[in-house]
Amino acid sequence: MNPARPLNADRLAGQAPARRAEAIIRVHGVTKRFGGAVALKDITMEFHPGEIHALMGMNGAGKSTLVKILSGAQNPDVGHLEINGQAHHLLNPRKSRLLGISMVPQRRELVMSLTVAENIMLGDLPRSGAMVAWREVREAAREALALLGLRIDVDQVAGDLTVAEQTMVEVAREVRRGGRVLILDEPTACLGTEAAEQVRTVVRRLRDNGVAVIYISHHIDEVIGLADRITTLRDGRLVKSVLAAETGEAEVVRDMVGRDVVSHRPRRGVRPGEVGLSVRDLSQGRLLDGFGVDVRRGEIVAVLGPAGDGQSRLFDLLSGRRRPSRGAMWVGGRPVPLGRVRKSLDSGLHCVTGDRRALGLVPGLSIDENLMLAIDRMEGRTLHLRDRLARRAAPLRERYRVVSLTSNPPVESLSGGNQQKVLLAKWLAAAPLACLLEDPTNGVDVAAMADIHVLVDKLAEQGAAVLLASSNAEEVMRLADRVIVVRDGRTVTEYEIDQITRDELIAAVLGGDVK
Repeated sequence: MNPARPLNADRLAGQAPARRAEAIIRVHGVTKRFGGAVALKDITMEFHPGEIHALMGMNGAGKSTLVKILSGAQNPDVGHLEINGQAHHLLNPRKSRLLGISMVPQRRELVMSLTVAENIMLGDLPRSGAMVAWREVREAAREALALLGLRIDVDQVAGDLTVAEQTMVEVAREVRRGGRVLILDEPTACLGTEAAEQVRTVVRRLRDNGVAVIYISHHIDEVIGLADRITTLRDGRLVKSVLAAETGEAEVVRDMVGRDVVSHRPRRGVRPGEVGLSVRDLSQGRLLDGFGVDVRRGEIVAVLGPAGDGQSRLFDLLSGRRRPSRGAMWVGGRPVPLGRVRKSLDSGLHCVTGDRRALGLVPGLSIDENLMLAIDRMEGRTLHLRDRLARRAAPLRERYRVVSLTSNPPVESLSGGNQQKVLLAKWLAAAPLACLLEDPTNGVDVAAMADIHVLVDKLAEQGAAVLLASSNAEEVMRLADRVIVVRDGRTVTEYEIDQITRDELIAAVLGGDVK
């Protein structure tokens, strides 16, 4: 069998291969169990060069298990893979990569302190004698980016890039390494409209030049417009595999969930009361300049801007993780010093981060331990016996519909959607007076999103003042009573949500004409 070959300029300049060329990967009867739980059941499917093949399904449907098997991180209990015509029963990540299968996970895997060039060439640095040939490193990195139509400064530190640029650098690295099958897990999560389109442009370029792209996304409208083929999994089983042009959003949702899912903006049964959260002149250098808001109890106010703009700074500043250059905050009419986490918590302000892995959940602790952390802190509790902890956590598991393959595994073993539900339960169940929610439905499926929206509605109905920091216009239209638009760190305008359409709101965020 021929080893994987990297893309080169000649091949990129050539004609795109014919659609539905001979399959590069065939999955034959794959079944995977974890204890008594079946994660995948008798999956048979194909992936073809020059095709964007979307994997759709609810959190826990089996998508993550399938791509882990494809990338060699796990092996099936039954069945096998056929790659380039040769059967493989046991793979590992190194062997899978040598066979041309690469993966860009949702969580970035760049070394943030290194430059773009160093990240792209990591593990393959050209040398001149005993020294690294840095000129060659930079030139090779530029070529890797240029092949995908990207213009990114190779001397820039990766940690200073936007999320979209970080994603594209990872894609360039994997393609350069010889990736002929590229798995992309939620590549546009938390990206604004323009940044997401930049990523999709790169994905189309890969498809047109013969790469088999396996695309995972919870944005159904994005998948319909981007993918060539859509395969839906539910409860570990393959439901349907169809051409994207032959299906629609409603049908994909039914295939994913097994029923219709409708999410309407409800009429909440509570009138907004006194001001629960007040912020004045909140600033942090050029990142946020003079932000202010009053959120009444029972009200949801959204702050919407391009991904990575001013609304993304609110969690750090309001939670106390970082001290602003200036500003003031009141919760329930009482002043709260900024830059002090304990003071923010004690005031009754709960801040739910959009980065559940780094800041929200405690890896290594179980589901139940994570669920009860915030409540235990508020009630001054210490350690518990395991059975008592399980009894106290059980109502939260049920209310927030947290599903796991085993009884109480470490929280990091859950699907992304179930991790998000644990994070929300941890903070919302502790009855906050005011709450900041940062992208609360990041990386969750359509059914989980509808569930979370209902929980946020109930939080407001119970009298909490809710500030929603988001980059998702659809979510803002569904949840908010008012929306504040920020751009370049400054407040641009404010609308009552019933006075603006979704398209007008997006235009305001991007700097276009609203009317």
